[in-house]
Formats: sequence, C-alpha cells, structure tokens
Amino acid sequence: MGLFSRWTRSKLDVVDLGASPTRSQIHSAQEYFADFVATRSSVEAYFEEATPRESAALVLVAADGEWTRRKVTDAASARKIAQKLEIPLFDVAERGYPPQMREWNKKNPGSTRR
Repeated sequence: MGLFSRWTRSKLDVVDLGASPTRSQIHSAQEYFADFVATRSSVEAYFEEATPRESAALVLVAADGEWTRRKVTDAASARKIAQKLEIPLFDVAERGYPPQMREWNKKNPGSTRR
C-alpha cells in the first residue's frame, strides 16, 4: 500500500448505501404500493427518515401486520404517495411502528415479502 493510496482509490471502491431511488424505482414502488393497498385492508403508511446508511423509505402496514418497504426520495414524496393512495401517513420517529407489525414479524419470521 502506497503512501497516498487512500486518495487514489477508484470510484468503484465507493459504495453509497444511502443512494436515492431512481425514477424507475419510484414508479415501480408506486405501482407496488397501489397493489398492496388494493389487496389488503386498513393499510397505514409510515415514513422513515434517511440515515447515513439507508435512504428514506415508506413502509405500508396492513391491519393484520403484513408490511412492505420501498425507498422514497423524501417526506414530501411519501406524503404525495399516501395522499394518492388515500391512506394515513405517520412518522416512525414520532409514532414508532404499529404493534401489529411486530406480531406479524413474530408469526412470520422467514417472510421474504417485504
């Protein structure tokens, strides 16, 4: 390892774990959310703020606790999605996750439908 090798790393070495979603990802997430809301009852939306490791995300939770998460650009886009789907939106930092979500996770530990 050379003296200045840290400064000459290629861009391929850098991994942005908190990258914002692309337009196609946003569009597919909106379609997926619409399907989730149409096929489940009493769905609520929960916004997760971005962290240094993760992008902002929107989590939809059904009445039985089944849930799904997709990246969103920010709180404003999460609000627009929730309004379009006509479901309530909550902030995870203020309210926390609903208890039925924890129950779902206990009953379905190997569930990959997230």
